[in-house]
Amino acid sequence: MIIKSADVVVTSPDRNFVTLRVVTDDGLTGLGDATLNGRELAVVAYLRDHVVPLLIGRDAHAVEDTWQFLYRGAYWRRGPVTMAAIAAVDVALWDLKAQAAGMPLYQLLGGASRTGLLAYGHASGRDIPEIFESVRRHLSEGFRAVRIQAGVPGLTAIYGIAANTTSPGNAGKRYDHEPAQRAALPAEEDWDTPSYLRHIPTVFEAVRAEFGPDLPLLHDAHHRLTPIQAARLGKALEPYDLFWLEDCTPAENPEALRLVRHHTTTPLAIGEVFNTVWDYQLIVREQLIDYVRSAVTHTGGITHLKRVLEFAAQYQIKSGMHGPTDISPVGMAAALHLGLAIHNFGIQEYMRHGPLTDTVFRQSFTFTDGLLHPGDRPGLGVTLDMEAAARFPYQAAYLPFNRLRDGTVHDW
Repeated sequence: MIIKSADVVVTSPDRNFVTLRVVTDDGLTGLGDATLNGRELAVVAYLRDHVVPLLIGRDAHAVEDTWQFLYRGAYWRRGPVTMAAIAAVDVALWDLKAQAAGMPLYQLLGGASRTGLLAYGHASGRDIPEIFESVRRHLSEGFRAVRIQAGVPGLTAIYGIAANTTSPGNAGKRYDHEPAQRAALPAEEDWDTPSYLRHIPTVFEAVRAEFGPDLPLLHDAHHRLTPIQAARLGKALEPYDLFWLEDCTPAENPEALRLVRHHTTTPLAIGEVFNTVWDYQLIVREQLIDYVRSAVTHTGGITHLKRVLEFAAQYQIKSGMHGPTDISPVGMAAALHLGLAIHNFGIQEYMRHGPLTDTVFRQSFTFTDGLLHPGDRPGLGVTLDMEAAARFPYQAAYLPFNRLRDGTVHDW
């Protein structure tokens, strides 16, 4: 099964997506997601100018050898651009291999370890009534677990709030929570840590009182806290029994989690911006986290993220793969096949894509009674409508950034 051609498709239905499309000499087409939110074209250039020429004529079945060739052969290793490009190739080759075998991909990864994947949705609001309304809507849609993100009194716009005003370039539309705004420059948001630390425990107190003790609740601090601030938050949230507290400190300082772990029993999820197993060595070995947050799309594909999760399994750490709308339906399908097969699955993040995205990417995965399933079509189960994709050209879009009250740029 020889690779005959490969091309990079950039399309922007509800947001920008980068898809690698690999075609073999026997007419099969494999897809891989290479979307890097806010820096999409960097991966496009890496793939188009440096990787695609190396793929032509290679054996599409040689998934492991191709992975090692692209990783070790580049000399300059790691990083989100490199690993997203490698991930796109890796997932496309797994897609081809499973299609050639006539099986859904999860069967080649060892078969199903469960009947479906517990998913959590993104409930949010500027105040308590809006949060309650969002939680009820998610429950009515079938979600059995919800992430809670709340506005903070005195702050205008912060991460995770779907009701925040969007930029004119977004035409006033934000579905669920899509922070990447179509505009020439990134939007500026505001932040104040003391206000946040005072307010968030009161939000979870209200949500628990309204929805009871059984609903799994999650929260994302989005890298904005120092170690001692993260420890304080984790301890303050203990009475509300969170499923996890996510990205409580910046990822560049994994040793910080030792202090956090020492002060709180709130479960910790880390790794959304990690992209190799080496990023996880210390925090897994010292059991400083409970859930791995990496995405297939940003962590070298199925081949490499499976290694990360097998390493984590030795320490009773589970998966919690990144899965908002900056992961395309191709990347989501890859996560679902991997999550169905591994033993140490924990939970899957899930944001519904917009209707235009669903016209470009035809998907076979399902969401029923709170559980996701990748479907049983051969391969990933996703097809790309090239004519529909061509109707939505790339549009510049950036993630926001934060400033403190005194004007200092802060972690967003």
